[in-house]
Amino acid sequence: MTDPSQYVRQREKGSRDTSYPPPPERLDIPVYDNHCHLEIEDGEGLPLDEQLDRALAVGIAGAVQAGGDVESSRWSAWAATQHPRLLAAVAIHPNEAPLYAAAGRLDAAIAVIDELAEQPRVRAIGETGLDFFRTGEEGHAAQFESFEAHIALAKKHAIAMQIHDRDAHDAVLETLARVGPPDRTVFHCFSGDDAMARAATERGCFLSFAGNITFKNAQNLRDALRVTPRDRILVETDAPFLTPVPYRGRPNAPYLVPVTVRFMAAELGVELDELCAQLAANTLAVYGSFED
Repeated sequence: MTDPSQYVRQREKGSRDTSYPPPPERLDIPVYDNHCHLEIEDGEGLPLDEQLDRALAVGIAGAVQAGGDVESSRWSAWAATQHPRLLAAVAIHPNEAPLYAAAGRLDAAIAVIDELAEQPRVRAIGETGLDFFRTGEEGHAAQFESFEAHIALAKKHAIAMQIHDRDAHDAVLETLARVGPPDRTVFHCFSGDDAMARAATERGCFLSFAGNITFKNAQNLRDALRVTPRDRILVETDAPFLTPVPYRGRPNAPYLVPVTVRFMAAELGVELDELCAQLAANTLAVYGSFED
């Protein structure tokens, strides 16, 4: 792909409601969406400018756009240069790593990530990690190889790392303990319980909570939120996925972050403005200023 601006992916629509939810009430203190995939069109589709304008209108000051393969990482890095409210994360997703390895292209793909990470608005390596839900044992070796290479890249470039961890909690923690985590490590879309939250934050990690914390069957996430130190909490959409209740199943977007933030404040029993100020400070501590 020679022109990243032409890259787009389509999310499968199926029979669900693909209309975008109405905008929530504006947050008085702006926060940030710590992880989204705005290259993926869902439902009616929203141009990137409109995505970011809708977000700003409800108090979302910026977003971290995450890649998962070579093309989406190139798009993420390009998009961050076009929009002052976007920063980028670049990586080979753990479910993509075995595919690149099978084609003999994993080293070359990681070399592209290394090159992209040199760009000033690329502030994280991500999403990388381990996924034992979608990838069977035959792909685990490639996932571990890729994960460790990405950890090294985050350290090399002195930027953050966003971890994808699905059904691999122990293996992720063991890997971090063995090779040492980057200084700023984030569990994107945290999926563990309170014990996992304690283990991760004891290692200095940040936990980023998405809209699935509002789901009825996600008590483990609510338990994890309550034991996470306030200076280690982040919020994200993982858009266009994981749309919070009451809009579950419809397209997600950064402008829906306030729904999740209000739910989190209620769960924690804290004032909304207090939580927003903390979330904003935590984001800037991990990724740096969006204005640089």
